[in-house]
Amino acid sequence: MSSPAEYYKSLPPISKAYGTLCLVFTTACQLGLVDLPDIALIYKPVFSRFQVWRLITTFFFLGKFSINFGIRLLMIARYGVQLEKGPFERRTADFLWMMIFGALSLLVLSAIPIFWTPFLGISLVFMLLYVWSREFPNAQINIYGLVTLKAFYLPWAMLAMDVIFGAPLAPDLLGIIAGHLFYFLTVLHPLATGNIILRTPRWVYPYIA
Repeated sequence: MSSPAEYYKSLPPISKAYGTLCLVFTTACQLGLVDLPDIALIYKPVFSRFQVWRLITTFFFLGKFSINFGIRLLMIARYGVQLEKGPFERRTADFLWMMIFGALSLLVLSAIPIFWTPFLGISLVFMLLYVWSREFPNAQINIYGLVTLKAFYLPWAMLAMDVIFGAPLAPDLLGIIAGHLFYFLTVLHPLATGNIILRTPRWVYPYIA
């Protein structure tokens, strides 16, 4: 069995970087090194005080240390890694573009008052989960040892469980919408029409190199 250090080293770059940043930011907030209001997505200071970092830091907080935080981190380690090692193998730039496109979509959606949420990390993780569920629709998933279902239904099952346990609906739903938008533009629409309308921009590739 590999050690934790070996496992961490074996992780693909984008999932590893995102998971690490989420852990670092959440830990810093938990220790009081960073104040949550200073990194939350609040649009007024973004435009009036040029606090543009809020458009980025909102994606790195997954909630205070709890079982839910651990689940979100494990979702990155499982579903993000499986995507990056599977359908996106040797397509790291495309995977990074998926994350960027998802983040931009979530920022636009969150500007709608009924969808606004101060932290979009959970939404971005849910977007990864949704895309994974479409890429591996027939995988069998066991939820907490209670029920087994196809991966295709997993995002909706997780959303239902979050609502049952009192979590807000908006973050999960935003992730599903962003994930479906990406999957529709990159897979479903090209399959139906033969036209690819969302390609990875050239400016993404130098960051991978």
